[in-house]
Amino acid sequence: MLNNSYIAGTFRFVSLVLAQTLIFNKINLFGQYNPMIYLLFLYWYPVKIDRASLLGVAFLLGFVIDLFSDTMAMHTAATLTTAFFRTQIMGFVFGVNLEFQNLKVSQSSRLQQFTFLGLMLIIHHLVFFSLEIFSLTNFLLILRLVLVTGIISFVFSALLAALFSSR
Repeated sequence: MLNNSYIAGTFRFVSLVLAQTLIFNKINLFGQYNPMIYLLFLYWYPVKIDRASLLGVAFLLGFVIDLFSDTMAMHTAATLTTAFFRTQIMGFVFGVNLEFQNLKVSQSSRLQQFTFLGLMLIIHHLVFFSLEIFSLTNFLLILRLVLVTGIISFVFSALLAALFSSR
């Protein structure tokens, strides 16, 4: 019998992929910035699940987004990189609580939640836009895209996370 966490995870996966591909990929703020909210799946992913499962699900998430967005594996690479560094980000943000294995992101402070989400978005966007532009001569353009798209993605993601939080 399936556990409720698997059903909730599958529902989040499907709904975030659909929201990203059908709604947020069509939003062009200021003519060039698309919010990327599908990283909320990695934000909500359980802490106690092993790393191989996290990387497998992150690959699948990025791959499905790439299929619908026609972005040639840029989302896959960025999502895998973010999932790979997720444990280190959590260790930096949550500190000792992570070692006790009793951590739930939803029960931490808002500052910790926002820092965790923001760092994940920065890593994802840095990898994504570096692969998209693929030229270090345009480093300032990469930084501008990371900054502006990161802020827009953070606002939309924080609003969605607050809307669907368990509190």
